[in-house]
Amino acid sequence: MLHFRSIEQALDQFQSVQEAETLVNMAKAQPLSDGGLRTSQLLDEALRHDPHQHDAQLLRNKLHQMFVPRWHFPMLADTARNRAYAEAIAAKVKPGDIVLDIGCGAGLTAMLAARAGAKHVYACEQQPLIAEAAERVIAENGLSDRITVLRKWSHTIEIGVDMPEPADVVISEIVDTVLLGEGALATLTHAMGALAKPGARAVPEHGILKAQLVESDKLLNLWRPAQAEGFDLSAFHKFAQVAQITPNDFATCGLRTLGPKADLFTFDFTRPNTRPARTTAELVCDEPGSVHAVFVSFEMQLAPGIVLTNDVTSDGHWGRTAYLMDQPLDGVPGGALTVTAQHDSAQLSLSVNTPHMH
Repeated sequence: MLHFRSIEQALDQFQSVQEAETLVNMAKAQPLSDGGLRTSQLLDEALRHDPHQHDAQLLRNKLHQMFVPRWHFPMLADTARNRAYAEAIAAKVKPGDIVLDIGCGAGLTAMLAARAGAKHVYACEQQPLIAEAAERVIAENGLSDRITVLRKWSHTIEIGVDMPEPADVVISEIVDTVLLGEGALATLTHAMGALAKPGARAVPEHGILKAQLVESDKLLNLWRPAQAEGFDLSAFHKFAQVAQITPNDFATCGLRTLGPKADLFTFDFTRPNTRPARTTAELVCDEPGSVHAVFVSFEMQLAPGIVLTNDVTSDGHWGRTAYLMDQPLDGVPGGALTVTAQHDSAQLSLSVNTPHMH
């Protein structure tokens, strides 16, 4: 009897392996025009048949990396950011409110709005894999009756079709290291004008971009190593004008500020617009040192008294941006550099007007 059972088990295992291979081949042939949703389902099914299927494991991991940006995970683990949003949403959302949550990700901010007393939250997420996961997270937390995930881009939401009425509160966390790179201004300009009631509240309320002079040998050596094995590498430095600093690199580079922050641009997220802008700012040096870069950071007010920043004193999941000097300058107390900053509502550029301290 044991002999027959082992044969049956072996046959079942063989059939499971064959079925898994068939499903993997189907997944490989599947177009990704649906954001990877059907491919993911096929790979999940393949791994249920054969948890050790090599190609299924590799393809699923590649699919997730392709469609689910890796910054989602440190963002969700950023307790200071989560606490700030929780407090701001609790302050802004009133019982009975209709809330629009733009770019809901895993669903955290939508659930915070429901917990704060929202009558209903409409959470939009255009990436199908992420939207499906958000629906599961929301269901597992018992909030499916008060949160609807809209699997679409906010620009395509229709009042009376997707939402019964405009929102009382618009929540978003769609900024990058300089507030602009995820299309926040264009998205919020549309949302506050077309999807929200007049005078609607917003989280965040406004943001300010700031710049200051910094010194960091480690940052310079990371992005512009002078030589390697005795060979001069300076002709390669032109490719490293802007340093996109990861949180880990930021922690090890030890940036030292040489002067105070100067305001570049202020963005009102309750009444946003997409007009380009240009400004000139004087960055003062009040400590001696080598000016290696102009460091740009943001301060974002979520609600009165609740501010998030990615400046040199902050921690958290955000990266940082630094515009490297062509050549390090000697910083002297009382000296200053003049810079020109420009944005087109989606991207930021910055250049040094006077490449010496004056």
